[in-house]
Amino acid sequence: MNKNVTIAPGEPVLSVSHVSREFARGGGGGVRVLDDVNLTLRKGEIVGLLGRSGSGKSTLLRIIAGLMKPSSGDVTYQGSKLSGPCEGAAMVFQTFALFPWLTVLENVEAGLEAMSVPPKESRSRALKAIDLIGLDGFESAYPREISGGMRQRVGFARALVVEPTILLMDEPFSALDVLTAETLRTDLLELWGDHKLPIQSILLVTHNIEEAVFMCDRILVFSSNPGRISAEIQIPFPHPRNRLDPTFRQMVDDIYARMTARPATGPQKGRVPGYQLGSPLPDVSTNEIAGLIEQIALPPYSGKADLPVISDALQMGDEELFPIIEVVQHLGFADLTGGDILLTPVAKAFAEGDMETRKKLFAQQLLASVPLAAHIRRVLDERPGHRAPRVRFEEELEDYLSDSYAEETLDRVINWGRYAEIFAYDDESETFSLENPTG
Repeated sequence: MNKNVTIAPGEPVLSVSHVSREFARGGGGGVRVLDDVNLTLRKGEIVGLLGRSGSGKSTLLRIIAGLMKPSSGDVTYQGSKLSGPCEGAAMVFQTFALFPWLTVLENVEAGLEAMSVPPKESRSRALKAIDLIGLDGFESAYPREISGGMRQRVGFARALVVEPTILLMDEPFSALDVLTAETLRTDLLELWGDHKLPIQSILLVTHNIEEAVFMCDRILVFSSNPGRISAEIQIPFPHPRNRLDPTFRQMVDDIYARMTARPATGPQKGRVPGYQLGSPLPDVSTNEIAGLIEQIALPPYSGKADLPVISDALQMGDEELFPIIEVVQHLGFADLTGGDILLTPVAKAFAEGDMETRKKLFAQQLLASVPLAAHIRRVLDERPGHRAPRVRFEEELEDYLSDSYAEETLDRVINWGRYAEIFAYDDESETFSLENPTG
């Protein structure tokens, strides 16, 4: 580990300048995951990267760590542009990523061995990190013998033992149960506030709005397809923070509203704002769509619900709830305003209707709001035999999406189209048809 240069509080530790990242796509071209991202991480602050799945947050973290190269742009650490791994950064992953055949102590020492730290010093530093993170007494335990929360503490100790300048965290609490995650967050913030950690800055990737407001000094909100920083939010509350404070709750509500707002651009002529032919479709089932509409239609919401409240009531995290909200909104079943979700008249009719009524309403909204579904139906209507192979539509989608996204998007529209009965699909022959639709 290179010795850290002296940096005054508030001075930049790391900068990202005009970073973009593309991944190759079958048939040529590429899919842009990150586009022109700029950020500065200063000494003494915790910065959160907040956004939905697929917005490029984790990709950016790996670029900063040096695990991946940007397609364009630069990462500068302590005044020097990086051309490889950032030696001043350590990373904590979502999964525990421990060696199951090593004890807690040996797992923590592993990073120091790679740095050729002498055995005596390595053992001393590892024991100190274990004690700091609250694992004293478990040095000889194997990962299988300890809980998920303790395994993640090992991950933190392994990152901290190398005495990094920057701690990079990629959704480190998302694999834990609610109480364990809360305890680990609180303990980490306490150590940070007491200046007991050997780090100068923290960069946290999360999709959990409340977690970001609870932990961070600044939040950078990412939009998707491709990932860009759409907003920077300063968090004015001192630590420790009270989640029940009305100003805290209002900030959470405001960020919900910002992240669920539609773009301010007007609709194209003849098209409902939202999905286009090549838009990737979220992995949301018709049961989830119907379930959310039913829940909001019932008392005490009666058609209007506060997003954080409905999230708590459904016991769903933002990562689970946002894709469902997006689909419900784009299908015209709901409007979003000021952090609230309001059912439209067609959604209320859907909630009150029988199965046949629901299918007809869903078909109506699907054909009006999802161009891919309307395109498939139109092709089938125009063909003499009313049949078309799956590959025909997959190849069209590959002009916009990677091969895997094209396949997944087509699978999702098949699920929705079958429910709406606007077309049939035979999985064995991979063929669309109009054999039994009613739309």
